[in-house]
Amino acid sequence: MTTTLTRSEHVQQILEQEIFSGVLQPGARLDEMELAARLDVSRTPVREALRHLASAGLIEIRNRQPAQVARLSAHKLIEMFQVMAQLEGLCAKLAARRISTEHLAALNELQATLVTLVDSDDADEFYEVNRRFHELIYEASQNKFLAEQTRALRNRVGSYRRMVTQRASRRIDTIPEHDAVLRCIARGDEEGADKAMQAHVNLLGEKLLDFIALFPK
Repeated sequence: MTTTLTRSEHVQQILEQEIFSGVLQPGARLDEMELAARLDVSRTPVREALRHLASAGLIEIRNRQPAQVARLSAHKLIEMFQVMAQLEGLCAKLAARRISTEHLAALNELQATLVTLVDSDDADEFYEVNRRFHELIYEASQNKFLAEQTRALRNRVGSYRRMVTQRASRRIDTIPEHDAVLRCIARGDEEGADKAMQAHVNLLGEKLLDFIALFPK
């Protein structure tokens, strides 16, 4: 059965994707009239979509000013990455126990692609392949609820993860960190996969805070 989206749901879906992908950066203005013109709808569905996005914590609605994409404080980011590390670690742990031959081959193929991209200037493509690598581990855990929750949190911090990927040093570090996760998954080392993935995500969080510190307050 196919469900037809309402106009406000369609607008919400577009804006969510733009926020998650980094097209709309933290702090970006969301003017109702501009959005209505760009998305070819009236202001009413835009207003409804913005209310839903605000209730989800993705945007901030301010009195007499355009809404803006929510900025996460350093403290909030630390908390979110701590939870992210635990969730992704559990995904890797379950993947080490349950991964199929096909999933493992696909992971190795994605990792090989990342190796070819690490020296290029195409940070956006590296980010996208890296996202698929992590998503495949969520899938390989064979726990749909865990995969959904992990993906939802990853989406919340997606713009920030993309920011870090712009740094060549972070792309270089990703390769051996992924290798450590892959080795543990391939040999069925559940605890090792958990620890390797947690270390990978926690390091990402630390690099993110270093990166944010470079911006003027």
